[in-house]
Amino acid sequence: MIKRAIGIVGLLITISLIALFNPIPQEQPSPSRWLKIDAQGQVMSPWSGPWACVYDTKTQLLWETKTDNESIHDGYWTYSWNDGTRGVENKGDCYFEKERCDTLDLINRVNSEKTCGLDNWQLPSSKELLSLVSRDTKPGEPLIAIDFFPQTKRGDYWTKDSQQRLTGTFKYLKEGTLAVDFVNGNLTKLPYRNASFVRLVNTGYVEP
Repeated sequence: MIKRAIGIVGLLITISLIALFNPIPQEQPSPSRWLKIDAQGQVMSPWSGPWACVYDTKTQLLWETKTDNESIHDGYWTYSWNDGTRGVENKGDCYFEKERCDTLDLINRVNSEKTCGLDNWQLPSSKELLSLVSRDTKPGEPLIAIDFFPQTKRGDYWTKDSQQRLTGTFKYLKEGTLAVDFVNGNLTKLPYRNASFVRLVNTGYVEP
């Protein structure tokens, strides 16, 4: 019995030594799809903040980050759709601007600010904006990666896809623009005069 016990102990020691010097490879966490970008355009640590933009490594698009500080990036502000040739001026709700509250004015201001070091900000296409829709969210949250896109509202966000023939309730207004509803993740057609949310995109960012 004593010899058998000694043999078992020896076997256990041998197994322990093998495990010690030949550890089982641990699966490395996959890199995040999203990168936080600071106001100067530099990549930040995933745990750092605040950040000014978010870079999507999947689509190579840079997105404006919304805030709650009543700046031009405040997530509560809404805008009527206007591109300078069509649309409706100043029908949104943004306290930073008394005379203009539409998408064109927001774009001009963000480009003048050179948010994240860039001045070619624009409204996203419907395809670009739909790429942000995420079904992996908690009940009641907007359908987006909220940890990277704070202050996103449960509502409609403008795209650049205008000259859309309106139907139903808005038919008499003839045409409008596509928007993405971050409540259900669907596209909807809205008249230019509607006050909707905006998240600008930039296609010119180059990841360091």
